[in-house]
Amino acid sequence: MGIRHENLDAITRGHMLEEIQIGDHYMSPRLTAEGLAAWPGLMQEAAQHHNDDWLAQQLINRNLLRSEESYTRDGVTRTRRINQPHAAQQLGEGEFNRYYIRGLCQRAEQEGKNELVIYRGKDVNTPRPESEVKIGTGVSTQTLLTTLRRNDFVTIEDAIGVPGGPNSGLTCRLP
Repeated sequence: MGIRHENLDAITRGHMLEEIQIGDHYMSPRLTAEGLAAWPGLMQEAAQHHNDDWLAQQLINRNLLRSEESYTRDGVTRTRRINQPHAAQQLGEGEFNRYYIRGLCQRAEQEGKNELVIYRGKDVNTPRPESEVKIGTGVSTQTLLTTLRRNDFVTIEDAIGVPGGPNSGLTCRLP
């Protein structure tokens, strides 16, 4: 189950689409050539009509993820299998959430608000203490927007300073 986005409505979706039009999408190395070609359109379709669960499912249904990836440890390059359902969920949730928050930042600023409030939009088995302390706090829309517009795999955790990587279930809402 994906992230619950409290302010995912027509207004926020419209701002998400504006952010998607800016381009410079994160192009995951886990996507196949077909996946790389389809990714911008899938993201747009998800923002217009669906959610992160739909986006992740499309990656699986359309076979758009690689089955293996290479990585280097201790100077040795190795190959490992990709857990495709997990990779699809992580990519779908992370990128949908990133565009959702970018769109929400635009909406908040248009409504005269200069911050969003952090909340946990998805239950996690073992919440990190670093993410727990962020829940209920405000974060600058300008800081979020600037950070989340980078085209690498930037997550909400990166933007608000939570160490440990993605999958915290954190997102934002209007104050």
